[in-house]
Amino acid sequence: MTSNLFLYCDIVDRKITNGKGRPDIGEHLNGVNSSKIYIEKILFSDKEVVIPVLVIACNRVSVRKNLDQLIKIRPSASKFPIIVSQDCGHVPTAKVIQSYGSQVIHIQQPDLSEPQIPWSHRKWKGYYKISRHYKWALNQVFHKLKHTSVIIVEDDLDISPDFFEYFSALYPILKSDPTLWCISAWNDNGKENIIENNSELLYRTDFFPGLGWMLTNDLWNELGPKWPLTFWDDWLRHPDQRKGRSCIRPEISRTHTFGKIGVSKGQFFDKHLKFIKLNSKPVKFTKMDLSYLKKENFDKLFHEKVYSLPTVNWMDLKLNKVSGHTAVRIDYNDKKSLSNYC
Repeated sequence: MTSNLFLYCDIVDRKITNGKGRPDIGEHLNGVNSSKIYIEKILFSDKEVVIPVLVIACNRVSVRKNLDQLIKIRPSASKFPIIVSQDCGHVPTAKVIQSYGSQVIHIQQPDLSEPQIPWSHRKWKGYYKISRHYKWALNQVFHKLKHTSVIIVEDDLDISPDFFEYFSALYPILKSDPTLWCISAWNDNGKENIIENNSELLYRTDFFPGLGWMLTNDLWNELGPKWPLTFWDDWLRHPDQRKGRSCIRPEISRTHTFGKIGVSKGQFFDKHLKFIKLNSKPVKFTKMDLSYLKKENFDKLFHEKVYSLPTVNWMDLKLNKVSGHTAVRIDYNDKKSLSNYC
């Protein structure tokens, strides 16, 4: 029987672990951290903090599916106002959004002109429009409406029952740890057959996941003035923007995309995106001590866990010659070898 393959990468020390099951790092971190550093409660108060949800919409009337879920599960309309920013000027979609009345705030991107782009980029015109829309919408949220943070979702996302619980619990950590720059609801490698079935498990990641993510006004003040004309998500992943900072992401995603039809024309949907598992087991994150996710705690415990694992040969593992271990480590020295292993 072929076992599932799991990979852990330690970016700093260029190590990789691999085994039949992921090390339970979440449990390890919770159990070992005897000097618990609780996030100051002053950073998060039901009365003081408002975290809007910004829904990016265009011409899909299926935005109703996303809005129905957000409205159904949000614990408070005042604490989590829903702002739907619509591009494209699509009247049927606008009517759907407006049918929600005061349950949502509907704003419309006014610049519907064709972007001026290089001839060689004409097939990517849609991505120029998306980037323009994001910049305008985030300026509205932070500069006009004066919010201090926002959760961004696109109109083709399903959300988990604990979506708001997840972001509520992680907001104080995002605000207090300068080595973080986002909280994401998405795991890019979250296919059911390659993840650990642990809804509580969270990680720091050097890769920007997107697809349901939270940022602060401080970050937007940094990024907004230099926002790119296109491919904004790839731009965010560049070291010049990331600056060594991390995001927090779950092992089991809190969002799932149903948007096969869109600017990307379904690219990767049938082969990858539709298989990402959406969490169905609500977790009371606000009742948990999540201080293990702060950099000084997470890095130390993660490294200890990685380096405690036995080192094995990649080919032996691939040929199922390694037994007796639930997790092992494979060393690599360059990007080519890492690519071969992954």
